[in-house]
Amino acid sequence: MAAVRVLLWHRAPAEGLAPLLTAYHEVSARLAGLPGLVRNELLVSPHDPDSVVIASEWADLTAYRAWEDDPAHRDISAPLRPFRDPERSPAWQVLEVVAEH
Repeated sequence: MAAVRVLLWHRAPAEGLAPLLTAYHEVSARLAGLPGLVRNELLVSPHDPDSVVIASEWADLTAYRAWEDDPAHRDISAPLRPFRDPERSPAWQVLEVVAEH
């Protein structure tokens, strides 16, 4: 099975990146050891510092779908929800890796 990348677009609030970073670290701590989650990272655009993407890498689509279907998913990820980019619908994208070097 192919690895999966999930991209979640967020916007930093008016007070800056700090509240979003706090939420990201809180959620990441809750996700530690989750089966199938390889890693996640927070990315900020140097051209638009309010544009933030959280990218997660999953072992495969089955593992990601198990997380999506887990009833705890919404509670665990709740601290990040207020920061989702309201101009993107949906604010996430799921991508399967089909080639890599």
